[in-house]
Amino acid sequence: MSSDHTQPDGRPATAQATAPATRTDARHEAAAGRPGPSAGDAVVRPGAPGGGSGPGGSRGDGRDGPAVGRPGRRHDPGAEQGGEVPERAAGQAGGRREPGAVRTPGRHEADGRHEAGALSSDVAAGAPFLELLARGAPAAAYEQPVLRARAEGRPAEWIAALEHAKFLALRVRAELEGRRRREAELSALFETAHDLAGLRDLNAVLQAIVQRARSLLGTDVAYLTLNDPARGDTYMRVTEGSVAARFQQLRLGMGEGLGGLVAQTARPYVTDDYFEDARFQHTGTIDAGVQDEGLVAILGVPLMLGPQVIGVLFAADRRARVFEREQIALLGSFAALAAAAIDSANLLTETRSALAGLERANEIIRDRSGVIERASDVHDRLAELVLRGGGVHDVAAAVSQVLAGTVDFTEAGDVPARALEASRAEGHAVRHGDDWIAAVAAGGELLGALVLRGQPGLDPVDQRTLERAAMVTSLLLLARRSAAEAEQRVRGELLDDLLDARDRDPRLLVERAARLGADLDATHVVLAARLDAPAADADEEADARRRLWSAAFHLAATRRGLAAARDGGTVLLLPLRQGDSATGLARRTARHLGTAVHEAVTVGASAPVDDLAAHPGTVTAAYEEARRCLEALGLLGRTGDGAAAEDFGFLGLLLAGDRDIAGFVERTVGRVVAYDERRGTDLIRTLESYFACGMSPARTKDELHVHVNTVAQRLERVARLLGDDWQTPARALEIQLALRLHRLSAPPHP
Repeated sequence: MSSDHTQPDGRPATAQATAPATRTDARHEAAAGRPGPSAGDAVVRPGAPGGGSGPGGSRGDGRDGPAVGRPGRRHDPGAEQGGEVPERAAGQAGGRREPGAVRTPGRHEADGRHEAGALSSDVAAGAPFLELLARGAPAAAYEQPVLRARAEGRPAEWIAALEHAKFLALRVRAELEGRRRREAELSALFETAHDLAGLRDLNAVLQAIVQRARSLLGTDVAYLTLNDPARGDTYMRVTEGSVAARFQQLRLGMGEGLGGLVAQTARPYVTDDYFEDARFQHTGTIDAGVQDEGLVAILGVPLMLGPQVIGVLFAADRRARVFEREQIALLGSFAALAAAAIDSANLLTETRSALAGLERANEIIRDRSGVIERASDVHDRLAELVLRGGGVHDVAAAVSQVLAGTVDFTEAGDVPARALEASRAEGHAVRHGDDWIAAVAAGGELLGALVLRGQPGLDPVDQRTLERAAMVTSLLLLARRSAAEAEQRVRGELLDDLLDARDRDPRLLVERAARLGADLDATHVVLAARLDAPAADADEEADARRRLWSAAFHLAATRRGLAAARDGGTVLLLPLRQGDSATGLARRTARHLGTAVHEAVTVGASAPVDDLAAHPGTVTAAYEEARRCLEALGLLGRTGDGAAAEDFGFLGLLLAGDRDIAGFVERTVGRVVAYDERRGTDLIRTLESYFACGMSPARTKDELHVHVNTVAQRLERVARLLGDDWQTPARALEIQLALRLHRLSAPPHP
């Protein structure tokens, strides 16, 4: 064998091509001056004509498609090197080879002579393909050694060995190309994730995603659309490779086009021929844009945020193409990163908005810090005035200094009535011309006003200062009035005489009432008021009663009535205004007294009474009726409320006149009582707990320490005994009152 086949070290010359090749990526091959493998090359199907690669073969321009025979595509120089004509290979002399040529045995060497250390036929047949693998030749070049051997008339065994070696080499090449492609895909995904982690500009991240998707899938165009909830459609957000302006400005209605199908189903869809695909709705606007762009094959995958589709990522070609499953999955990965980028950008926007809001709030806080200091100064000055016994004019003088103006206390009759009433109703100072008026009121009564003169441009802080001064003035006036009322407590003696001394001279009673500003000839209502909050000790209870009496006495004095302390509470005799009712008067009195003493006050009222002086016994009977109403309110749990006998409907007959309590209890809950007595059950106690717990079965079972199903069964039994409407407001009120009366009338347990 000639020296062309053997190296000085005894190794076959063709064995150089079998040396293990190190793994190189596209960047290394570019540096070495060799064209790297295209990103679109895939596994070559063994035995395929022409050695076509991957899905659609390699285009040779970095995108998928046949590498041979496709017009308009760049021809790979490696194909030229691997595609020498047999004559050129056979004409080489002295062991010199053209670049890319592979030394193969000549026909004259087929006589079976073998030199020492010659390679086996399989190894020799594989040598050309190892060299092709080493330099990254295109798939079409792998057919040339077989064609050359056939042209040389090589034996069938040799050609079979070449075919087998070609098959194995193409498998290795496809595996290498697949790994390089996956490496490129993972690298692109990693770079995209890195961009997302350092997100600063959403547009830049989305543009990078679309560019990388187009590059790795080898498509003509890639683009991304987002939904617009405000307009109810979707719009083109980012495009790459697009040349048509109308396509770049498309807005699609929901459910239209391939993107609408993807958005509706939240699944990827692919079409080999867009205009011939009837699975989705075609519209003139969309079809015109797609036609302008020249798109044929389109792949779309959804952008998901949780279960919601927010947009679609597309890859498209201007000719028919089949997208493989791996390519669909890759585009789906880019879509997930795009959705994450959008979500991160939205969160970043919200965070920035929140920070801006915090900055504005901080500015407001700084602006208000001076306000707080001024308010604190005013508070200290007014508190000092109150503690050292200052009067209303002292308050006006102190506020004049703070507001740098003239503030005067004016009687109610000397202030414009409309402005004064508006200030009292709103609880704020109101402007009247160039002046500001702040009503001085207590318990709904206008006591006067503080007037700031010549300050039309009063800011909110100074306005609040004037309002606080008016409040302090009202407190001082109330204190002064309380001192005066201490001297007039004898007014309560008249009401005591009306309640106890029925044989008093009516004429003297009328005269005494007139001196106190009361008119016994007018229609009145007797009110019984009582504090219901338990006191910690006797001293606290006595103090609470004194505060209640003081508030009731002041109310009676301002309403031209009478008040007295009686039976641990307070009794009032107030005139009934025209159009008013005893119930309304009782409720207003309860609210007024409760506000004054800062505790719940319950008030029971009698029916209206007349001719008090002529019939003194009427006041006593009315007081007893008011007390019964008060007790009924307590039994019903309506503490802090006010009511008259008329407020209880037909039960008012029980409270106002002769009462048949036993008959009422029997008619209302008698069947339940009888059922408990016969069966030994505890339905009455269940009803009491049920109402006490706000008609809540869950709380009732905790109160009774039973299962909630037990409560439900008992209430079903009650419904069968009392009727299905037993929980309506009217029936519930009757049942609760009957339960209270039943409990009060029951003998105590031994």
